[in-house]
Amino acid sequence: MFTGIVQGTGKLLSRKSAGGGMAFDLQAGFQLTDPEEGESIAVNGACLTAYNIRSDRFSVDVSPESLSRTTLGTLIVGGRVNLERALRLSDRLGGHLVSGHVDCVGILSGIRQEGDFTILAFSVPAEQDRYIIEKGSISVDGVSLTVNSCSKGSFSVSIIPHTMQATTLGQLKSGNRVNIEVDIIGKYVEKLLFAKDRKEQGKSRINPAFLAENGFY
Repeated sequence: MFTGIVQGTGKLLSRKSAGGGMAFDLQAGFQLTDPEEGESIAVNGACLTAYNIRSDRFSVDVSPESLSRTTLGTLIVGGRVNLERALRLSDRLGGHLVSGHVDCVGILSGIRQEGDFTILAFSVPAEQDRYIIEKGSISVDGVSLTVNSCSKGSFSVSIIPHTMQATTLGQLKSGNRVNIEVDIIGKYVEKLLFAKDRKEQGKSRINPAFLAENGFY
């Protein structure tokens, strides 16, 4: 589990095909203190298992599933990535709960400045936009952000100067693809509240009768 508070960036040192997937060697821009072989590290928001950890370097294997659902397969040697080590129970939860399981790939559709702030607009697959709400949380390439606005198949976020400098968001250009993870809580709530036959009925259990029965009005 992660928070979306990127600890620093790193770079891809090498990549090669391995067992139907890929193997990466990466270098972090910070020391990997108290390393544990097999620990989880989020690379551009995708949770990967780190091994051969030494000082600021480590290796990861990227499965065919991860390659198909993320942008990891398009990373180039020397490219910069966002890195976050797994959350400890004693850590501050500065962002939001991020699983590191990327939901979809989004596309940067627009960039504009508002004073010192940068507004980034993204398009996402239509089946994901129901989990994105105004002022809710979202992870873009592993960075925890607050949704400014959202509409069918799109949303925008406002980025402070520090985040633009400290993460890879500052190097994005229109048309670039990014890893998107929607708020995990919304997905669990939907699963619990909607009937098993939702696809057949197209109805939610949440209605005026349900709210009245449970004391909401």
